[in-house]
Parts: sequence; structure tokens; C-alpha cells
Amino acid sequence: MRHVSKSFAGVKALEEVRLEVAAGEVHALMGENGAGKSTLMKILGGLHLPDTGEIRFQGQRIRLRSPHDALRLGIAMIQQELLPFRDLTVAANIGMGREATRWGWLDHGTMNREATRLLARLNTPIEPTRRMGDLSVAEMQTVEIVKALAHEASLIIMDEPSTALSEREVAALFDVIRDLQQRGVAVIYISHKMDEIFRIADTITVLRDGRQVATRPAAELDERELIRLMVGREPTLRVAAPGTPGATLLEVRGLTRPGRFRDVSFSLRRGEILGVGGLMGAGRTELANAICGLAPAPTGEIRVAGKRVRIASPADALKAGIALVSEDRKRFGLVPLMSVQQNLTLSSLRTRFIDRRAETAVADAQIRKFSLKVADRKQPVVNLSGGNQQKVVIAKALLTEPEILILDEPTRGIDVGAKAEIHALISRLARSGKAILLVSSELPELLALSDRLLVMRQGTLTAELNPLHTSQEEIMNLAMPL
Repeated sequence: MRHVSKSFAGVKALEEVRLEVAAGEVHALMGENGAGKSTLMKILGGLHLPDTGEIRFQGQRIRLRSPHDALRLGIAMIQQELLPFRDLTVAANIGMGREATRWGWLDHGTMNREATRLLARLNTPIEPTRRMGDLSVAEMQTVEIVKALAHEASLIIMDEPSTALSEREVAALFDVIRDLQQRGVAVIYISHKMDEIFRIADTITVLRDGRQVATRPAAELDERELIRLMVGREPTLRVAAPGTPGATLLEVRGLTRPGRFRDVSFSLRRGEILGVGGLMGAGRTELANAICGLAPAPTGEIRVAGKRVRIASPADALKAGIALVSEDRKRFGLVPLMSVQQNLTLSSLRTRFIDRRAETAVADAQIRKFSLKVADRKQPVVNLSGGNQQKVVIAKALLTEPEILILDEPTRGIDVGAKAEIHALISRLARSGKAILLVSSELPELLALSDRLLVMRQGTLTAELNPLHTSQEEIMNLAMPL
């Protein structure tokens, strides 16, 4: 890619960017949210046309007008924002555009067998006949990865492929990537997880504010230098421990949702951060959704400040002082075509008539507080980068002034600078007396922030640990299926 530039509504997203990727290479693309990474890859994947510049693929100049053009040439893309066909099966999603047929009819048996074979490459137990809409975000992410592998492309773009995956699933993904390398397939890998980049990348290109600032062999960089190139500063990734927790605020007793989790009991105190870890399918997200009324549990009880509450919907949870930052911001956190301002204030509206002046003031304050990169408060939230969308979801939840905040993958898709800001915010909220339930697939995040740590395995709680006296290895052993 040479001299690639792109603007949206007068805002420069990319300016004179150059990128070279060799066959069999894992090339990491790094930068803060809004640096232009996803825009550059959407151009390469046929989703956007560049304003200027050219693309050469296998020596030939190409012009990509659609994702179909890219796939036809051998370029496949796993997007950061999942776009599954929710009402179709896993096998149908994997085989989309290359369906097996027999006598003019879809050959579901062949499609299911092919999906099973491809899923086995990632060591995942997802059934090919399951409805896509019934999967968790982590499972959907896995299917999207498999879908890209199915095209046998010579270049695969992976935009935040591991954001919802546990260490075990990430290890399986890296095994697949190494196999692709040996077969001469090039991989462009975008991630905000530094440890992943240094484990898998051969070369690293850094973008900042839409410009290429560096391309270097990964072996010549360390984490400190990479952060400096990305953000121009060295943020502290770990934060001070919160103060001493107070009285019990949330109690969960015998909570059960058949097929998802069973007999879950725990307590959460004011000023405490209670971490929840586990592998994909352990029931972490389902537990969070039950407490917040997205998918209520039919058995068990929830108590807030000693009083039993009935939570049958998110509205009930908000009334009880419980707010959720969902791992699936697209389905449960945002209204994509509404403005940034409308999304920020949506959950905190309390009257039939809206004071537009007050709404604007609140939105502007949140935009400043969270350093949101927006062209205008009226900009549709769908046009923001993934990290800035996540900041909008967190800001919206906090505007409801909850006493209990449930954070499910709160730093998913957020760059290293923004992650440090979110970590510091979580710590401040706990010190101010908020009770925080932190669900995360990132073990370093759980160990850095949690006062106590719960481990889930196959829908049950297997342990309560002190983060100061445990390790990632112990947590993984407790999380592994029997």
C-alpha cells in the first residue's frame, strides 16, 4: 500500500500511509484508537475506497471495490466489529459464499463436516448446527476466525481477533497462525495486547493520528519503546490498589440458569473490585447478564443492600442501582445510527421531555472527561473507532450514577493509553465507594485490579482467590474443563 490517504466528513483518517507485507510474515499494525488502523485495513479488505494512493498485491496493481473483490484475489478479513448472520447456523456462516450443494440443494451434511474440521483447528467445541445468535461474543469471534480460514486466502487481516478469547483460545489461534506462516500465508495482526504482539509478530508498523511513524522488526522493539511510538508518552499500566472495602452491597445466592451456570453465590462490598475469570463458555457473561436483567436467571435470588430485588429487565437493574457495560457493545451498549450525544445520555433520561441544552452540556462534559475522539457530538456513534465506542458505553453507564457497576470486558478493543485511563477510572470508582464486578478474559487485568478473584468453570464457581497470592497458571488450572 503506497501513499494511501482517506478522509471522512472532512476529518483526515489516513495521510500518505505506506505498508509492505511479505508472504509468510506476521505483520503487526499498532496505534491508539483513531490512529487509522481499522480504516487502512478496511481499504485493503474492500470496504472503503482510498481517496489517494495505490495497492499492489502479488506484484499487480489492484482496485478493490468490495469485500468480494478482496476475497476473489485472496485477501480475507476478520473485522473488529462482528457482523454474523445471527439467524443462520454456525456452519452456514462459515460456508457463506462458498456453500456446498448437491443436486441444486444445500448440502448441509458436507457443510457441517467442513465446519467441524475447521473449528477443530482452533480446538473449540462449538457445534456447527448451533444458531449463530445464540453464541457468546467469544464464540462468535472464533467462528469469524474460522470463516476467514475457510477461504484459503494468501493474506489474512486479523483486526483484534483475540479480544474476547481466553489464554487457551489465544494459544490455539497462534498455533493456526504459525501453520499459516509455514504455508506462506501473510497475516496482518492488529491488537492492543502487547504480550500477543511480541509473541507472534515478525514486523511492527505503528500509526499515529493517521500517519505511519515507524516500521521495525519486532525483535528491535520492547514494550516501552512501542508505547512511546504509539502515544508519545509512557502510561502506567498498573494502578494503586483501592481502599478498604465497606459493607456488603450485592449478594447473589444460588443463582441458576440451566445450561449456562448453576448455584452461583457470592457477595460484593462497597469500594471493592471483584474479578471474575474463566475460559470461553464458563458462564461469566451469562452471569453478568442475569444480574443486569438481560437474561434473567429463573432460580436463585439477588439482594442489594440487604433487600431482595426482582430483576427481570435492564430497567429493573437500573432502578436497583446496577449498571452493565456489556462485552457486546453493538447489541447491548449502543444504538449505532444515533449520535454520540444521544447514546451518552440515553440511559440517564428521566423525563418525557428532554432539555436539549442540558443534554448537550452533559454530552460535552463526558466527551472531555473520556477524551473521546469525535468530529462532533452529533456524529453517529457507528462512525467512531471501536475503542471510542467502548468509551461511550462506559460513560453512558456512569451517567446513571449506579452503586453497583458490572464491567464485562471493559477494555475490549481499547489501546494501551486508553486502557491505562480505564484502569485508573475503575480504581477511582472503587475508592469512591462503588461496588464493581469485573469480568475479563485478560488475566493480567484481573490480577492488577481485583481485590478478590472468582474463577468459573463450566458454569460453576471453582475458587475464590487473593490476587496478591495467586498466579495466571493457578487461575488457568482452576478454569480448565474437567
